This record gives sequence, C-alpha cells and structure tokens, in this order.
Amino acid sequence: MTHGWRAGPWIGRCALLLAVWLSTPLLAEAGCNMALLQQLGWQVSPGPQPAPQIDAGEPCRRASLADAQAHGDLRLQLPDAYNEAQREQLAADMLQQPASICAYAFKLGEAARTASTRLQENPGYRFTALQLGWIGFGARGAAAQGWQRFRSFGRGYAPRGANSVALEAFYSGRVRSECGVGRQVAQLATLRELFGDAAFDSDFTAGELSIGTFLSLHDTESILLGSSAGEMFADGKAVRTSALGRQAFMGVPGYIVHAFDAAYLDDINNQAENFVITDISADAAEALARAGGFAHYDALNKQLWELAQQLPGHGWRRFERLLYLREPELRAALPEAQQAVLAQMDTLLAEPVYRELMLYVHHQGVRPLGYHIVRLLDRNPRTPFVIELVLHNLHTTIYQRWLQARLRACPSASLSTAGGV
Repeated sequence: MTHGWRAGPWIGRCALLLAVWLSTPLLAEAGCNMALLQQLGWQVSPGPQPAPQIDAGEPCRRASLADAQAHGDLRLQLPDAYNEAQREQLAADMLQQPASICAYAFKLGEAARTASTRLQENPGYRFTALQLGWIGFGARGAAAQGWQRFRSFGRGYAPRGANSVALEAFYSGRVRSECGVGRQVAQLATLRELFGDAAFDSDFTAGELSIGTFLSLHDTESILLGSSAGEMFADGKAVRTSALGRQAFMGVPGYIVHAFDAAYLDDINNQAENFVITDISADAAEALARAGGFAHYDALNKQLWELAQQLPGHGWRRFERLLYLREPELRAALPEAQQAVLAQMDTLLAEPVYRELMLYVHHQGVRPLGYHIVRLLDRNPRTPFVIELVLHNLHTTIYQRWLQARLRACPSASLSTAGGV
C-alpha cells in the first residue's frame, strides 16, 4: 500500500509576477489539458523566455482559490515559442503536480460543504441504533428510492438505477442509518457534487457506490474501500496532512473513538463518531501543523476527561450545556470550588482546533470538533476519546478519475460548464 502525497514538494516558493493576463488567446485556443489547468485556477500568461516559469506558491495554505491567486500562487508563464503540443504536454505534467491537487482541493471542499449541508437539511434522514440495522428505507422501501440490497439485515446496498437518483434519497427521502453509513453517504455525496450528476451517473458503477457495513465494502467494487479504491493515503494522526496545509483536510474521512477498552463504554451507540471534514480555519490548521497532528489533541482530550471527573453531577446533556452551549444559569450553579475546573476546561476548548475544525457527523450535522468531544463526555463518561483519519483516496484515485472525467467532457463541452463544482 502506498501513502500518496509527500510533504516536501508541496512547500513551494511564492513569487509574484508583475503582469498576468487573465483574458488571452491562450484561453480561447487552449487544448483540453491547458484549459483544465486554467479551470483549476492556474493563471497563464505568455512570455518571451525560452522555458516555462512556474510559480506554484502555497495554495494548500490558503482560504480559497481567490486567496491563493491574490497571494501570487498558481502562476504560469508560457514561452511564446511553444506550439500546441508543447503546451499540452506541459499542462498534462502540471496537472500531476502537488499545487494542482491543492487547487482541486478547493473544489473538493466546496463539494463536501454542499453535500453535508444538503444531508443535514433533510429531516427524513435519521439515525438508527446499531442493533436495529445499519440502513433502512422506511415504508417506501429501497427499490422505490433507487437502491437494491446485496447483503441481508440492511448491511449492503448499491444503486439500482441512476447513481444521482440513489444519492438523492439521502438528500430528500426517508432513510435511516447509523453514523458509519452516514460517513459513507457523505463521502459519496461529495463525489456527486464534485463530478456533477452526468459524470457521477456515467463514470461510476453501481458496485463502486456500495454502502453498508465497512466489512461488506471490502468485498465489493467500492470506490471508498473496495477493489476500485486504488491508491490509498494512510495518515491516521494527520501528521502529513497537517504539514501539507489546510486544504489537504477537505473532504477527508475519519472517526472519534473511545481510548479505553469497550468494557468502559456506557452507550455503545456512541462508541465512535464517524466524520467527514468540511472546513478548517487558518488558525486551526497552523495549530495542527505546530502540534504535528492529532496526537497532541488526544492528550488534551484526556485532560478534559480527567477534569470532567472533578465535576460530579447529573443532568440531561450536562457537559454539552456547560461547555458548548455555555448556559449561564447552569454554569453559575456550580460550587465555587468547581469554577476553577470549569475555567480550565474552557481554556482547553478555546484552542482553535476544537473551535474551528468543522466535521459533518450523521446525524449531528456540521459542528466543530470540540462539540463532539464534549458531547461524548455525557454519553461515555468512563473513557476519553481519540481522533483518527481513515484511509482515503481523494488525492490519488479520485483526483485521477476527476481529471479524466473533465478531459472526456472537453471535446463536447466547455470545461467551465461540463459538470462538477
């Protein structure tokens, strides 16, 4: 198994060019590779120099494509003497560079945010405890909502018709699942938004969009975990992802899971929270880079858990109300001796990673990491929790398939309008 990205090539030198022509004959005359490079956000201009001048910059550290361009990232000067074949070969090579993958990550983040918003806005998409089954399609049944079963007891389904119709069931239908399937659905919905419905329907087989138990997916064509997944990136504690910059987190899947043995669980239905990352602030990304990933925050999670043991008491969602909702009356009611403990917990939770790393979790919707850590203090008070990223292929297999989909669309339609974000 290969690990995908390496941090080194991503740390580029940012150099501002004095003049950039955004509307040049290059855009109108560009071949498909060059047009796709520009659609990713590379600003291309001609120049008299004999060799290309590439100023990739550090787009993965920026808030948006516009921010990257404002910082002088993603600049290319093409020699006037280059013919079309030379331009196309250069563009094909540049599409494989880390900076282009960062530019694609802007689109990936937008797709993840659109997908998670649509999922959380569907009141018909509910949560089900594990013992009631992994996936249920209600009175209408799976077939009426675009899915067919391939494993019993709700453990495996695949689209039975158009892929986009099947995913629409989670946007607007009546469906239930636990949060593991919720994560799979969020990942697949992100692909729908990234590719656009036409390419999503034509470029993925039904088996590639299988949903169900994680073990079931390994025996399928699943694009997430099965035979079609291809090259996977393994970075459980986000060490390399943190070094790459904030956009490297977009759309990445993971989970928050109990640190102690299962014997210390009180609520098995909240033994883990599966998530997809939808956004991260500059401050949070910088904090993670300084800390070297999630291991530092696992230690902070344990500190929070130890401090919580010093605040005895009962009440519905007590820690959520104390620490996340910060209900004034509940906080004021704590004895004076416990106020210092509360202040310590407040200080830890003020860390930008807790406040500004945004996760989609079914059925909690999009909330900051700190919310989930606090929520689990209520559900499973006898164990702290740790944070893990899981294997993904967003910047390897999925990126290559997205490139190919866009290039196939090029001869028949403008790259700027042929599906995708």
